[in-house]
Amino acid sequence: MSVPKHLANRVIIILNPASKEHWIYKRFYESVGVQPGYNGIKNNVTYIHTSYLDNINNNSALDVHCEERGIDKKDIVSVKHWQSGSGDYRFSIVTKENLGLDEEQIFGKVNDFISNYSPDYIPLKNFRERKGGHLLVVNPSDIHIGKYANEKETNQEYNNDIAVARVIEGVKGLIDKAKGFDIDRVLFCIGNDVLHIDNVYSTTTKGTYQDTDGKWWEHYEIALMLYVKCVEMLRKIAPVDVLHSMSNHDYQSGYHLAHTLRSWFRKATDVTFDISVAHRKYYQYGSNLIGLEHGDGAKMVNLPLLMAQEQPLLWSKTTHRYFYLHHIHHKVKHKWLDAKDYIGVTVEYMRSPSSSDSWHSRKGFTGAPLACEGFIHSRLTGQVARLTHYF
Repeated sequence: MSVPKHLANRVIIILNPASKEHWIYKRFYESVGVQPGYNGIKNNVTYIHTSYLDNINNNSALDVHCEERGIDKKDIVSVKHWQSGSGDYRFSIVTKENLGLDEEQIFGKVNDFISNYSPDYIPLKNFRERKGGHLLVVNPSDIHIGKYANEKETNQEYNNDIAVARVIEGVKGLIDKAKGFDIDRVLFCIGNDVLHIDNVYSTTTKGTYQDTDGKWWEHYEIALMLYVKCVEMLRKIAPVDVLHSMSNHDYQSGYHLAHTLRSWFRKATDVTFDISVAHRKYYQYGSNLIGLEHGDGAKMVNLPLLMAQEQPLLWSKTTHRYFYLHHIHHKVKHKWLDAKDYIGVTVEYMRSPSSSDSWHSRKGFTGAPLACEGFIHSRLTGQVARLTHYF
């Protein structure tokens, strides 16, 4: 059908520029002086701006989501939504209550508190390095403070109270199992998804929504006091070296937490910290070289060569080498030997004390033993004992 010449052609394009760097924004807004949110006609282009707020009272899926969680739609500030592979609608909602406190305010208050109150810790014993001494490695991995699992859905219960109780019990159990060894140093491994979410939106660093027990700032405070209690228990045995590993659930907040913990113990001369943003950390104890990484970065097969390349001096000074990984919550172990079969790097994943949540249960990622793990390393002969406290 031909269109009469006196009728103008009209092309309708629905555009959604993701940011001000997007070509759509630069072409149709920035270059012609149109402000975001403008409704009207300019340069023969009709602008119609709309958002979810224009239809918020007619969104049945959002209604169900809010009703189940006790959210008043009048308090909604922003909504992110997507559709899962099974067709279910998912929402990430920010309310006025969420905006009451931001990350800077919370971290500022916590750090101000610690600056004004940092306990005076007196070394309990006059420890010295001994030729025949031992290192106690305490590695409570993937604690996930803030994770929520309901037994009716997952056959396992998990919340903040359970997480704290398990870690305290686990650290005490490892300390008890280490009795009989001449411990002159403790390596306490922190980070590795100690926090389940990384922001006010209840998502991981990447943006994956998580079911949570409580608010993000509650998780931060709970995790801080849990770590404080663990360090206080461990320093009764020997001087403590704290190493933090960056991780995928709490890449930013876990880093802040580690710095807050260091501030707490800044007056303790028998507690040291390595809390840099390095993806892999290295620690020498006598003839032992221990590498730590969360486990979601470099491939497992590349770790021995990375250790040799990144720490050539420590490599040359040691004969017993290990990499302790986390992230997958269950045990995987492999050992590489060089061509002459006398220098080895053992790479091992740690178990976790945290139960499976809804997503992991639905996917069938369940059944792994729940545990806190640790090791005994002889200054001279390497790893001599593996310690596991099961729940």
